[in-house]
Amino acid sequence: MVHRDNRAPESTPSPSAAPPQCGAGRIAIISAGVGAGHDGAAAGLAKLLTEHGYLVDRHDFLDLLPTGMGRLLCGAYHRMLTWMPEGYQRLYAATDRATRPGALWRALFRAAEQHTLRALAPDTRAVVSTYPGASQVLGALRRRGKLTVPAFTYLTDFSVHTLWVAPGIDAHLAVHPVPAAQAHVQGAAAATVVGPVTDARFTPATAGQRTAARERFALPADAPLALLVAGSWGVGRVRRAAAEIRETGVAVPVVVCGRNQALTEELRGDGIAHTFGWVDDMAGLMHACDILVQNAGGLTSLEAFAAGLPVASYRCIPGHGHTNAAALDEAGLAAWIRDPADLGPVLAEILHGPRGRAQRAVGLDLHRLAPGPVTAIAARTGPHPAPDAQPAVRHFAGRRRIALTAVTVATTACLGVAAPLAYTYNETPGRFTAVAHYLDGDDR
Repeated sequence: MVHRDNRAPESTPSPSAAPPQCGAGRIAIISAGVGAGHDGAAAGLAKLLTEHGYLVDRHDFLDLLPTGMGRLLCGAYHRMLTWMPEGYQRLYAATDRATRPGALWRALFRAAEQHTLRALAPDTRAVVSTYPGASQVLGALRRRGKLTVPAFTYLTDFSVHTLWVAPGIDAHLAVHPVPAAQAHVQGAAAATVVGPVTDARFTPATAGQRTAARERFALPADAPLALLVAGSWGVGRVRRAAAEIRETGVAVPVVVCGRNQALTEELRGDGIAHTFGWVDDMAGLMHACDILVQNAGGLTSLEAFAAGLPVASYRCIPGHGHTNAAALDEAGLAAWIRDPADLGPVLAEILHGPRGRAQRAVGLDLHRLAPGPVTAIAARTGPHPAPDAQPAVRHFAGRRRIALTAVTVATTACLGVAAPLAYTYNETPGRFTAVAHYLDGDDR
């Protein structure tokens, strides 16, 4: 077990801290094409870093795994969510309780190390992961001295599976105090609340924008609209949720099926008139709607908060869908509707009552008051290195070959290290007012 001290937290850099200057250096971001959330967060980070003068390289962790293995794992994960959700729930729960990845996972991560090092440019000043598997690889490289620059994990989920917490990572960046606290309990180094990263198009709609958006998407002009989303894969009990929303009479369902064309056709056959496949203008569609109903707690929820749209979690997918719903409910950001009998009353309360107004306020504060990730990254990368500074990676003296047998597992695994909880943040009822910063000892 890695020892960590219990020093008093340092203060988090303020939102007004001076941003990095032009020519700030090169930063690599490693995400994964598993759904759209990890890549979406990476794209937002890349845009912010570029605006602050950094050069940014993007990498897909699936491409850094042995040939074909990344796509195999992604496909297995997709099929399990679609056809064996109960099995995925059991796998997620079991791996979340383990203390380290299994032997096959460790071999798989080790096999990705050389590809990862070769992908990084010599002048890379930091590496940011938005995917837990990539964090495990980066943490291991940092611990063994093969990666000589800071490595960050940007926690894209509101709940923190143990695989997100990798010994060796320099700092874990969270969107809210709830996931920051969860990460800290599991031993995360320097868990820091930096807030979410979303596209600037996601803003509260004016009355004119709302009217124009409804016309553009051919939606009812006056009826309350519930935007039902199920991620880029369109997984979960979407048809049942859409039918149940319609049956409440409280709101008209507007469903986005992502790339699941079969689901789109099934919903239209069910009489759900306002059904869409992949939508490029999600900001515009949110401007048209009155509430978001989601089942996974991913990037779309963060975008809804920025758009001033209240959020409800309903018929959530197993694993991270359930844990994210619980964390969002704890944070006061999204009501978790567990019983179908509560669907109509809770939707009505959010649409027309104080609960919805409170959720909107907390969601907007989440974006307005956090300092953002660039300040936290810049604080650890320091000034621009001298021309003769050591490169970002130290290459292996010899090539290590690892034989991998066929791996037929989903993409979640686990690694968790228990640690005492020691954190502080200020939060007045219903209003997110401050950020948190957790400091641990050196993990490497």
